[in-house]
Order: sequence, then structure tokens, then C-alpha cells
Amino acid sequence: MKFKNVLLFLFFPVLLFAQEKTITIQDLFSKLENSPTTRNDQLDVERANLGHKMATSQLFPKIGLFGMYDYYTSPYALLPVAPNNLLGMVQHQEVPQPFSDQILRGGASVSMPVFMKAIYTLAAKAKKMKAAAEEKMFVDLQKNKAMLVSINANLQYSEALLKALAQKRESLLKTKEIIHLKVKNDRAPRVALLKIDNGINTIKILQNKLRQKQVEGYSAIAALTGINLKHALPMQQLGLYKKGDFDILSPLRKKIEGEKLAVRSEKEKLLPVLLLHGQVNYSTAKAYNNNADIHEYFGDIGLVLKIPVFNKSQYVAITKSKLSVKKLENELDKKILELTAQAQQLESNLELIKNKINLYKQSIKDKEELLKVAKVAYQSSRMTIEDYLKYEDDLVLEKSKLFQSQAEEWQSLMQLAVLYGTPIDNLVK
Repeated sequence: MKFKNVLLFLFFPVLLFAQEKTITIQDLFSKLENSPTTRNDQLDVERANLGHKMATSQLFPKIGLFGMYDYYTSPYALLPVAPNNLLGMVQHQEVPQPFSDQILRGGASVSMPVFMKAIYTLAAKAKKMKAAAEEKMFVDLQKNKAMLVSINANLQYSEALLKALAQKRESLLKTKEIIHLKVKNDRAPRVALLKIDNGINTIKILQNKLRQKQVEGYSAIAALTGINLKHALPMQQLGLYKKGDFDILSPLRKKIEGEKLAVRSEKEKLLPVLLLHGQVNYSTAKAYNNNADIHEYFGDIGLVLKIPVFNKSQYVAITKSKLSVKKLENELDKKILELTAQAQQLESNLELIKNKINLYKQSIKDKEELLKVAKVAYQSSRMTIEDYLKYEDDLVLEKSKLFQSQAEEWQSLMQLAVLYGTPIDNLVK
């Protein structure tokens, strides 16, 4: 008992480490969510959010500083002067008059819209575009998760078929031993050994092709997640997709809503606009009447009402926006027709695939029994080597069809989940 406890103490860290290194399909999903592929969509969402901020930023005041040097061919006012004040200056020439032909100016200006309906509509459009980017990020993530499941299903198919081929090879090697004895005792022609060797070589060729496909699958998973697998991951179906609207089209629907707001915004540019403007001005110059230095400050603030009366280019912009909406709506109708047909095909195929899987399982049981009978018949010289090898081939072919159908079932399920917007995490673990 003490010895067992010592062994457990020594190997517990190793066992714990092995458990920590076990990778699941959920681990692939987690890595995918933080991968550069997904981060691209996150950046698109951030950029769309900036579009909303840019629209609302037009409601904020624009404040700036300015400085200028003006030269005039005749004396010009540094600031507006009331006539009564100017009369006193004319009568007293010792008083510098605020006029000069060279003036330095500096100051600050401010402007902002008080009422501009189009800005609010543009901000609403930007919100829709952000929502479209978020929907696209979700759809793209679902597509990539579905791709991981499909690739892993193909890897499972390859591993299962490699195992079936290995079993066939073992069976042929055992048969080869029997044939070798028969040839040695002149009870079978030497060509029988060549046929068995040819069958074994064919298995090796198929195994190499399958391993090549495995490498491609591992590479595709690594490109999406950064994880290098050495074998297929076990998967279990948790549920079914939920039928409904094609959520895969949600980004396009949101985009159409945004473009409709863009049309409204273009129309609203024909509405009156109320603007606020103001400035503080500092001017310095030599007075033209006595060449004395003068420094003047003045400011102004006001409201400007702009009423569009005729703007042909704006009418064209409205028409162009309407055409953009019609094109997107037509694209939506087209995709709905395509996806409806695709979904019907996938749903029908899924039922057929499930039936095929059950039939293949029963067929494999029957062919395994037939192979046992064929082995006995060949060993007792009641069957030719060609007929015996046909039973070996039939069993592996039937297993190959089963494994391929199981992979197709996963792939069809994933495609339907993406179409209807069912989270992949809810379907597989």
C-alpha cells in the first residue's frame, strides 16, 4: 500500500500536466475568438463606432485661432467705428484714427450648428452601421467555428479510415502467412503472394494519402487558432439548430436600414440650417492720420439661417442614395431565395445522411461476418484469392462510406446552424 502511495505521489504531477494539456474543441473556439482573424472584425466594429462619433462631433463647437497681415491700397478700418466716435477723431487729429494700410490681426473664432437635422440622422445611420459590423463579426465567428468543426470531422474520418486500413493490413498479413505456407507446400501458386503484397501496398498508398489530408487539416486549424494538433479531437452533439429567419443575413439587413437613413439624411440637407458664429479680434497698426501706434479689440457673435432654394447636385445625391437602397434590397431578396433553397437541400440531405449511417452500420456488421466466412473458405481452398480480397475491400469501402457520412452529418449540421444563427457552442462540445 505504501509503495502504491509513493508511486501515486511521484506520477501525480505528470498526470496533472497531461490533463492540463488535453485540448478540446472548446479550446479551439476560445483561441479563435482571440485570433487575428477575429480581431479584424473587432477593428471593423471600432471603426464603425468612430463613424457615429464623427457624425455627433459635428454638433460640437469648432474653435480656432488665427493671425493675419493685411496690406491695403487705401487705409482700412481696424474695427467697426461708430459715426459719433469717428467725428471726434476727425476734429482732433492728435487722436489716432483706427485706420491703416497695413494691419496685423489675431484672435479666436467659434462656430457650431444650432439646428442641422441631417446630422442627427447621420448619427442614427452610423449606429446601424455599427450594429451591422457587430452582426458581421458574430456571423464570421460562427462560420469559422463551423469550419473548425468540419475540419475536425474530416480528421476524425481520416483517423477512422486509417484504423480500418490498418485492421485490413493486419488481416492481409495473417492471410499472407497462410499463403506463404501453402506456396511452400505447393498448395497455392506463387502469384497469390504477389496479389496479397499488391493489396498491402495499395493500403500503404491510401494511408499516405490520408495522412497528407490530415496534415492539410492540422495546418488549416493552426491558421485559424494557432494550435498545432496531432490528432482529431472528440466531439459530441449537444443539440439541433433552431429554424427561423436567416440570421446570416442580419448584417445585410442592418446595412439596408442604415442606407435608408442615409437617404433621409440627404433629403434633410434641403432643410433650413441655423448656425452660430462668433469671433474675438485683436488688431494693431500705425494710424494713417498721425502714424501713432494703435491697438484695438472687438468681437461679434451671431446666428445665420441658411435656406436652400435650389441645389441640383443634392437632388442627384438623393437619387443615388435611393438606388443604393434598392440594390441592397434586391441583393437581400436574391440571397433569401438562394439560402431557402440551400437550407431545404441541407435539411433533406441531413435526414438522408442519418438513414445512410444506420444502414452502413448494419451493412458493416454483415460484411464482417461475410469476411470471416470468406477467410475460412479461402483457407480451405473453397474460394479464390481474388474473391477473398473482394470481401476485404468491401468491408473497408463500407467503413469508409460510414466515416464519410458521419463527417458529412457534422458539416451539414454546421452549415444549417450558421444559416439560422444558432451558436455553434450550443451544438457541440
